[in-house]
Amino acid sequence: MNYELGFQQPTGKVLSGNRLNQPMVHMERLELLRNVCRDAALRNLSHTTVSKFVLDRIFVCDKHKILFCQTPKVGNTQWKKVLIVLNGGFPSIEEIPENVVHDHEKNGLPRLSSFSDSEIQKRLKSYFKFFIVRDPFERLISAFKDKFVHNPRFEPWYRHEIAPGIIRKYRRNRTETKGLQFEDFVRYLGDPNHRWLDLQFGDHIIHWVTYVELCAPCEINYNVIGHHETLEEDVPYILKEAGVDHLVSYPTIPSGITMYNKTKVEHYFLGVSKRDIRRLYARFEGDFKLFGYQKPDFLLN
Repeated sequence: MNYELGFQQPTGKVLSGNRLNQPMVHMERLELLRNVCRDAALRNLSHTTVSKFVLDRIFVCDKHKILFCQTPKVGNTQWKKVLIVLNGGFPSIEEIPENVVHDHEKNGLPRLSSFSDSEIQKRLKSYFKFFIVRDPFERLISAFKDKFVHNPRFEPWYRHEIAPGIIRKYRRNRTETKGLQFEDFVRYLGDPNHRWLDLQFGDHIIHWVTYVELCAPCEINYNVIGHHETLEEDVPYILKEAGVDHLVSYPTIPSGITMYNKTKVEHYFLGVSKRDIRRLYARFEGDFKLFGYQKPDFLLN
């Protein structure tokens, strides 16, 4: 079955087609999603239960009837700021202290999991729902760099607990003493038995699990799916569809930051075996197909 609806290019970047016709672009994305969700052959890769893990990912703005599913490493911090302002926490995005954005005790953003079953269902049925995706492999590179290389926020557990756990299980060269390498990370993610480690790592896995596991896109009827690669066009459309474009502005998007970088992807996967890349793709295939990202044949063949 061919899911390509004409908004891809060979590099893997998702195009927005006719940029003057945003409704058509977003209609195509939802149509593609529905088609892939219906494909029985991909059921294991595209479907999940709407568990507490999923409901924990969805932030609620009751004031404007909006649900936002968090997909880490896809510019979620900025969307959280938008919702914090819409919820009345701060008068403007510029006034929100950085340490408040990710502090779920202070940011005034309830999670959908904090409501009763009937209240959850009511919101899922009637609220405007959206989330953002990006090329799945580029997102994994971003997660690796952020959590295991730079680690800008004070999150020592990534280097001192999670990295050693992955190294013990997946490092091939036992004499190697360097910190977690990208190939170790890929081997862990592509292992069909990765879940036993995931359970030990707890919610920290949100930075690298699939969009399917995070947001249940085949089970929840989302109104809009934004793409990181076309964020400049998608942001105004999302704010308008949510009915809040006159109330808040999305922070300025730095030039070039959303562009798909094939060279970077090739560089990171250079030392990774084809077998491990194929296993990684097998796990994330649902994400590639559901959201129209081209299979990275330049890495697999």
